[in-house]
Amino acid sequence: MKFLYNCIVFISALLLPIIGVFHKKIKLFIHGRSKTFSEISKLKNFKTIWLHAASLGEFEQARPIIEDIKKNYPDYKILVTFFSPSGYEIRKNYNLADVICYLPLDSKSNARKFIKEVNPTLAIFIKYEFWPNLLNELKLKEVPTILVSGILRKKQLFFKSYGGFMRDSLKAFHHFFVQDENSKSLLSSINFDNVTVAGDTRFDRVSKILEQNNSLDFINEFKNDNYTIVAGSTWQEDEELLVDYINNKASEDEKFIIAPHNIKQEPILELQKSIKKKTVLYSQLRHDLNLKEYQVFIVDTIGILTKIYATADVAYVGGGLKTGLHNILEPATFGIPVVIGNKYNKFKEAVDLVKIGGCISIKNKEEFSQTFINFKEEENFRKLTGVINKRYIKDNLGATKLIMNYLKTQL
Repeated sequence: MKFLYNCIVFISALLLPIIGVFHKKIKLFIHGRSKTFSEISKLKNFKTIWLHAASLGEFEQARPIIEDIKKNYPDYKILVTFFSPSGYEIRKNYNLADVICYLPLDSKSNARKFIKEVNPTLAIFIKYEFWPNLLNELKLKEVPTILVSGILRKKQLFFKSYGGFMRDSLKAFHHFFVQDENSKSLLSSINFDNVTVAGDTRFDRVSKILEQNNSLDFINEFKNDNYTIVAGSTWQEDEELLVDYINNKASEDEKFIIAPHNIKQEPILELQKSIKKKTVLYSQLRHDLNLKEYQVFIVDTIGILTKIYATADVAYVGGGLKTGLHNILEPATFGIPVVIGNKYNKFKEAVDLVKIGGCISIKNKEEFSQTFINFKEEENFRKLTGVINKRYIKDNLGATKLIMNYLKTQL
C-alpha cells in the first residue's frame, strides 16, 4: 500500500500540470506549489511553528491557536500551509502568519526537503489532514507534532486491515486533540492513547466575533429594521429554493441578503435576473441609491458575510444540499435560527444542532418555504431556536485553552 501511495503521488505530479491547462483551480494548485520552497526559505534560521490546514474551514480552526501563539510566543515565526486553492487564495494575506504557502505534494523527496528547510520547532495539523511521507519525516526528525480539532471516522484507512502504513504515520503525533469521544475510541482501538477530547477550536473563534464591531452602514440602511433572512455561501441548488420562496411566498416586508459562494459576474447576474423583486448588488452601490426601496441585496464580494449575519433574523447556510455544508457556527453565535440542506452528517456541529433543534434541515422547495414561513409568523419559535444556538456555542468553548496549556510544555 505504501508503494502504491507513492506511485499515485508520482503520477499525480506528472498529470496535474497537464490538467491545469484546462482547469483553473488545478492551475492555481500547480502554480502556487511552484513557489513553496522559495517562500519557506524566508524562515531560514528562525524558530518556526508550522500549522497545516486543508482549506478555509480548517484554517478557521487554526486561527485561535495562531492568535494565542502570536500573543504568547512572539519570538517564533508562524508558517501556514494550505492544500486547497480555495483556502490559500482567500487567506494568503492573513497578517498573523509570517509565511503562507501551499503544501507540496507528499512525495518522499518533497517531504524530506520541506522539513529540512522549515526545520519546525512544532508542527500542528488541523482536523484530518494526514500526509504519510511528511508525517514520517517529522517522526524521523523528532519534531513535536499534534493534531487539533481532529475528527476520525471508522471508514478511514487507519482502521482497515490493509492500512498499516497509514497507522504507522500516526506515530508522528505526540498528542491528538479530538472533537468527540468516538474519535478517541477509534484511536484507542489501534493503540493510540495520547488523546484528549478537547472539542472544536472554531467555537472559540466564532465567540470572539461578538467582541468586534459588526455594523455595516449600507446593510443597516437596506434592512431598515425589517425582518431579514441572510443566505450565506449559497450554491446554485440553494439559490433555486431561495428564489422560488422570494418570488412566490415571501411577504413584501421581508428582506433578503444573499452572499453566493461563487461571485463571478455571469452567475451573479443570472441570479439577479431570476429574482422578480427589486434587487441590488453590492458592486452596484452608489451614494444616490435608496437602499430602503430594495427587497433583495446580493453580496458579490468576499470578507463581510460574518458581519452581515449579525443583522439577520434567520440564516440559511448553503452547501448542505449537494456540494458540502459551509460554516454554520458563525450565524449560530449571533443567537439566530439556522436552516441548512439535508446532507450534513459529516459535520458534528450540524448533527448536534439539528438534534437539539437549533438548526432546521430541509431537502426541497416545500420544506424550505414552510420552514421560513414558520419562522416569519412565529416569533417565539424563532427566538427560542436562536437561544438554543447561542447556548450551544457557549457550552462548547475552551478547546483553545486546553491546547495552549499543552503547547506550554513543548515551547
